[in-house]
Amino acid sequence: MNIDTELFRVLDDAELDLKDTPTVIKPFYRSKKDYRNILDEDTIELRDQQSVLNASGQYSLLIIFQAMDAAGKDGAIKHVMSGVNPQGCHVHSFKAPTEAELKHDFLWRCVQQLPERGEIGIFNRSYYEDVLVVRVHPEILAKQKLPDMKPGEDLWEQRYESIRNLEKHLHRNGTRIIKFYLHLSKDEQRKRLLERIDIPDKNWKLSLGDFTERKYWDKYMDAFEKCLSATSTEECPWYIVPADDKNNARLIISSVILKTIKDLKLSYPHATKKHYHQLEELRKKLEE
Repeated sequence: MNIDTELFRVLDDAELDLKDTPTVIKPFYRSKKDYRNILDEDTIELRDQQSVLNASGQYSLLIIFQAMDAAGKDGAIKHVMSGVNPQGCHVHSFKAPTEAELKHDFLWRCVQQLPERGEIGIFNRSYYEDVLVVRVHPEILAKQKLPDMKPGEDLWEQRYESIRNLEKHLHRNGTRIIKFYLHLSKDEQRKRLLERIDIPDKNWKLSLGDFTERKYWDKYMDAFEKCLSATSTEECPWYIVPADDKNNARLIISSVILKTIKDLKLSYPHATKKHYHQLEELRKKLEE
């Protein structure tokens, strides 16, 4: 499907106001059946593109998802990536850091999970938690035991710079990074949290922490605005995906991923003359 993905891209140094940024837009599908057909086509194409990505061995793809609770990160990963080869795709969900992880810098634990060339890596939350959750709850910094570092603007600007430098380094070395912020309205989150209470099969998804964090909604929006503005670059952009409509969000996400891989203009490697002669020798032996 031809979706203009640039509509959702955060421009470099953009000053965001998430209050004026839509969480729902006109859908790109006409019906549920149409949605399924479009997504099926996208997953098949993504499977084919992944195969070329893997065979070429030149690039890796890192997809980062950040959002408030119940925004649909898990569902997007499940549905959009349903057709890819699991041998070449790795999903890592980052929870609260362990004691061992806290003994390293905030980027360290995520760097350990970066995809190899030819692979797709998916981060369900990421090092961005350290300029989002930690910014909203600066008391967490005490656990990180940082030398002479206090939760002022200098700290966050330094972390934005570290992130930009890391992503610039990765881009130079063949990792293409796509960052999705699933933009959910507070009212839609309330509906989804209530649904997790009312539907027994969804009870496991809910924790008291989900309700606790709602109290900090405005602080999170401020943290997201500053983070997205400071860390969206031409090479490693953020995409703000209207997330009140899960189906529409998934179509946008699949379109961005497909466009990113297609823009690499990859192809299957051609056999060298030496390899071609080896193949001909093998053919002769098999035909004897």
